[in-house]
Amino acid sequence: MDDATPSGPRLFERDLEMAAATRALDALCGSRRTGGVVVYRGEAGVGKTALLTRIADAARTRCTVYAARSGESTTHQPFHLVRHLLGPALGSDTPRSASGPALDVAGPALGLSAPGARPADPQGVRDALDTLLAELAHERIAAKDGPLVLLADDAHWADGESLTWLASLAPRLAALPVLLVVAHRPEELADASREAAADLAALARAARLHVTLQSLTQEATGDLVRGVLGDLADDVFCREVWAVTTGNPYEAVELLAKCSARGLAPTQDAAIVLRAFGTTARGGGIVARLGELDADCNRLAWAAAVLGADITFASAAGLAGLPPERATRCVQLLREARILAPDGGPGGPRPAAFGEILDPSEPLDFQHPLVGTAVYRSVPPATRTALHGQAAWTLTRHGHGPAAISRHLLEVHPDDDHEAVRLLRAAAAEHLAVGAPEAARRCLERALREPPSVVDRAQVLYELGCACLLSSPATTVEHLRAALELPGLTEQLRIDATLRLAQALAHSNQMRDAARCVADSAAVTPPGTQQLRLLAARFMYEAFLAEEDDGPARSEQLALLADPLPGADNAERALLTLRAFDAMLRGEPADHVSDLCDRVLVDGRLPPGLGWTDTEWGFEIPALLGIALAYIDRLHDAEGLFTEGLRTFELGGWSGAHLAFAHILCGAVERRRGRLVEAEAYLREGLRLAERVGDRVTVQWDALCLLIDTLLARGHVDEAHQLADDHGFRPPYPDALILPDARSVRGRLLLALGRTKEARAELEGTAASTTIRGRHNVQWAPWPYDLADLIAEEDPERAATLLADARHWAGVLGTRSVVGESLRRAAASAPPERARALLTESIHQLSGSPAAYEEAAARLDLAESTTDPSQARRALTLAETCGADGLAERARALL
Repeated sequence: MDDATPSGPRLFERDLEMAAATRALDALCGSRRTGGVVVYRGEAGVGKTALLTRIADAARTRCTVYAARSGESTTHQPFHLVRHLLGPALGSDTPRSASGPALDVAGPALGLSAPGARPADPQGVRDALDTLLAELAHERIAAKDGPLVLLADDAHWADGESLTWLASLAPRLAALPVLLVVAHRPEELADASREAAADLAALARAARLHVTLQSLTQEATGDLVRGVLGDLADDVFCREVWAVTTGNPYEAVELLAKCSARGLAPTQDAAIVLRAFGTTARGGGIVARLGELDADCNRLAWAAAVLGADITFASAAGLAGLPPERATRCVQLLREARILAPDGGPGGPRPAAFGEILDPSEPLDFQHPLVGTAVYRSVPPATRTALHGQAAWTLTRHGHGPAAISRHLLEVHPDDDHEAVRLLRAAAAEHLAVGAPEAARRCLERALREPPSVVDRAQVLYELGCACLLSSPATTVEHLRAALELPGLTEQLRIDATLRLAQALAHSNQMRDAARCVADSAAVTPPGTQQLRLLAARFMYEAFLAEEDDGPARSEQLALLADPLPGADNAERALLTLRAFDAMLRGEPADHVSDLCDRVLVDGRLPPGLGWTDTEWGFEIPALLGIALAYIDRLHDAEGLFTEGLRTFELGGWSGAHLAFAHILCGAVERRRGRLVEAEAYLREGLRLAERVGDRVTVQWDALCLLIDTLLARGHVDEAHQLADDHGFRPPYPDALILPDARSVRGRLLLALGRTKEARAELEGTAASTTIRGRHNVQWAPWPYDLADLIAEEDPERAATLLADARHWAGVLGTRSVVGESLRRAAASAPPERARALLTESIHQLSGSPAAYEEAAARLDLAESTTDPSQARRALTLAETCGADGLAERARALL
């Protein structure tokens, strides 16, 4: 029944399921083009494939249909299901709009282009697949081919990469002209991975229809029997068929085929033998049917079961070691025994005539997935392992890549085979290059069991650690520490492994361990470029610490090391970047910070090797350089760096933390400019991307902190409060530095909410932390202004001291924006005449800076103190331009 077609046996008791599918198709083809997900589940043989075939037939009259089926042997082949669903459509008739970056990123995963030299970001590949699917759907509609229908059968065996993509895509399908129909067996989920079960559950939650197919009733089974054997089948015979098969359509059809082959009359007298026949429909019965054939047929069936997917006559015959003539005869016998499926169906290849040899490229498949599973499990273990080994080397001889070969090597017993280790490592590199780190991990873990040579073992552990970095930083730490304890790593790999280890520790919120790791390695590394790499990493991770033991001493060491450097190579440029960032946080003169930044840039651009996706130094270096520039009012230069990073990550398919941070950095520039609406848009996208990376990771804190700060500037206090509550923007803070100072922002939020006691605790905390570390940049951490306002009545002397200190450090930094803001905030507690003078000077400074929001606030403050309508109008115009709704409302009220 699973292979039924419209011209074959009709579907029984599936009217409701088909009606639901028809409604989904009607919505898809209606004026609103509403897509979605439909999920059918049921035990093996209950008719899922037959139902999907009928849905495909119904859809083809008005839709474009793409179908694919997973198999037991494809579970560990990355993107196998996606390749079969979309690969042919995009490969043979690529839509005009899909020839750009998305195809470049997803092409290797789809098998349409060769993998690149670098690992691909898995999230970036999924996003590119989203884009390609949307473009394909709209192209098909434009070409009058109708919306898309995707049919994914046996999804319980789908590879993890494809299933994860479908699960992430499902909630968005309602907005696309795409209908996804999925079928799977619930009983297989017990053996599936936790991730696969979660993905199928996500598909079910997103589905507009989620149906469990039931076995046929006794009446429907009787209709099926009479449809196959004729109206002469009596009631007793039909009832016995139902009892033997428990109403399973596949088993019923197999039982009836056996009856037809034996010429059994469908009467009460024959009903007694049905139970004996019924045992041949699955499991041991299938094996028994195969056992009735000769040894050559068994070998061919075993070979097909081991190959599992995309089987051709030539590949099965070659693996079985049979000449073409004999293999052709075996295929015919296996088809007659209903082990292999009929040859192609309507329009497909015809049976070979006597003496004719099948075409080498003719596809072979099992009659039903149940049959393939039963045959594979019946192969003696030693023979099965040997066949997998032979399949691997046959594929090697025929020029297949390591990724295709690795599926078989994973099933071969370890045998101290160094060539197998080499192939598995190469396969892992290919998997990483298409965005499948889990597949790479499986290959490398298998390579370790081979085992590799003593020299290679450390390198395999290093590669395994790199493969796990995105998915499991804790596992990365374990493997890289083991690699560093072994001989076999070159000096270059030792440094790389150390830096990767520190990165994994930092991603695991173990910033102190990250700093200690690179510091210890630097101590035993001879002077030179490699030592400078380690020292730069040490200073970076120590700077990233939210709290450190002796920040001023570290800053002094960094200054002594970096200030004399001319920036002759990238090691020097990395140290200069870290020095510029540290000097900016300390509030050192902007001219010096600017000079340090200029020594990093080459003709105003990032030098080769220090780009956003260069792995030797990491994206942190250009990010820190841009942040330093942004906080000394060189916003045009910072914007150039950040937009370049955003574009680079998008084109390269980096859709994880890197792309999230790029959006956050662009938002930070817009916030500094006072373009608050644009800043909010960047930051919300950064937060959305950061939430896909993980919960409460550092990049999420950065996005939240800047977004809350921006919402407060806009006057949207309730929205900022809700955002903070929803995302837990409160202590304990992470061990890493947050952009900008998190406690200052939370203190300002609490002040806006009138929670002065909590606000004071936050502001006093950041006062102690930043002061002891010698960080005096009052734009990064503007706590002195808010704390002074809070304690002005209770302790006016201390409030005045705080404001005086803030003005002093603003003057040391010396940018017009920081000086202007310090004057504006000082005016709040000054006598009226003095306040007006301060505000006038503040406006003079701010009007020559990029800080439009702060200028609007200063003009409004002056208008309120002088009742000058011209200043109020200027303030209103600026506030509206900035999107500062709170300031604009105050200005209108004043006017």
